[in-house]
Amino acid sequence: MARESFWQKLKNGLFMLVGTGLLAFSIKCVYDPTGMVVGGFSGIAILVKEISGKWMDGGIPLGVTTFVLNLPAFFLAYPIKGRAFVLRTFFATLFVSLWLLVLPEVFQIEQDYVLATLFGGISSGAGIGIVLTTGTTTGGTDMLASLLQRKFPGYTIAQIMAVMDAVIIIVGSFLFGLPMALYAVASVYIAAKVSDTIVVGIGYARSVFIVTSQPGKVAQQIFERIKRGVTGIPAQGMYTGKERMLLFCVVSKKQIVRLKECVYEADPGAFVIVSEAKEVHGEGFCHIEQK
Repeated sequence: MARESFWQKLKNGLFMLVGTGLLAFSIKCVYDPTGMVVGGFSGIAILVKEISGKWMDGGIPLGVTTFVLNLPAFFLAYPIKGRAFVLRTFFATLFVSLWLLVLPEVFQIEQDYVLATLFGGISSGAGIGIVLTTGTTTGGTDMLASLLQRKFPGYTIAQIMAVMDAVIIIVGSFLFGLPMALYAVASVYIAAKVSDTIVVGIGYARSVFIVTSQPGKVAQQIFERIKRGVTGIPAQGMYTGKERMLLFCVVSKKQIVRLKECVYEADPGAFVIVSEAKEVHGEGFCHIEQK
C-alpha cells in the first residue's frame, strides 16, 4: 500500500480540522440551543447535557460525552478495522470533542427553527463530507453500525444507522417535543444530501467502470485496500483498435475516494466513470430474503 506523502498528510489533517470544526459548530451553536436531537452520539450528548443539567449547572459538556461514548467503539473496532483506520477516526473524534469544548456559545439560532434546520443541516453535512474526503469518519454511530453489521449481515450499515438514529430522535422528542424531533429529521436529511454531494454526488452506492492498461494492478489495489470485488470485462478501443480490460465494481459512497486513489496510484492514465447505483443486492450490501 502506498504511503501518504507529508503534504498529503498535512492536507488531510487540515481538512479534518476544518470538517470537524463545522460539525462541532452545528452541534453546539444550532442543535443544542434549539433542542434538535439529530441522532448519533452528538444527539445522545445533547440528551445527556439536558438531563444532567437538572442536578449540575450547565450539564455535562457535549465534548466530554461525545468522546467518552466513542471510547468503547474504538476498542471494539481495533481488531476488525485495523490500527490505521482506528487512529484516523480517533483523531477526528478528538478534534470534534475539542471543538465542542472550546467553541464559544455565540451565534446561537434559538427562535427561527426553519433557519436552524437549514443552516444546521448544511454546516454539519459539509463538515462530515469534508472529513469523509480524507478517508476517515468522525466515529459515532457510523463506526458502531459498521461493527454491528458484521453481526447482522442481512442489513446494510445505512439501515442500522437509521434505526439507531431513529431511537435517539424519538427519545429526544420526549424531552424537547415532537416539533423539534421533526425539525431534527429534516436537518439530518439535509446533512446527508450535502455530505453526499461533497464526497461524490447523491445516492447509497456507486457503480464504477475503469478503463485501464493495468487491470491486474488496479484490481489488486482495490482487493487489498478496500476489500471490494472487481469484475473484468474484455473491451476494445474503437479509435485505436487496441484490446483493453474494462473493470467494474460497486462500492459505498464512503469508499469512492479511496477507490479513486487506488486506481490512479496503479495507473495514472486510467479512465474512470462513476455513476449512482439505485439498488444493490449481494455480499457487502443488502441481501434479498430467501423464502
